[in-house]
Amino acid sequence: MPSPPFPSPDSAVLRLIVGNAVASVRSGEASVEEAILHAAVHGWYEGHVQGEDECPGCDFRGELPRHASRG
Repeated sequence: MPSPPFPSPDSAVLRLIVGNAVASVRSGEASVEEAILHAAVHGWYEGHVQGEDECPGCDFRGELPRHASRG
């Protein structure tokens, strides 16, 4: 699996985010596009939090220093 900001596929929080997105589309509360955007943003955030918990101080940018240009 990739490094965070991608949440673990077996994350209970990710299942909740996806379940809420599906429910919001089925109920008419959100369009498919809105539900996908909401799930993507919240999934990324939860992956970021998970990454910070697993590796405090890591920035997951490889050998590049913080704020460095990728060229």
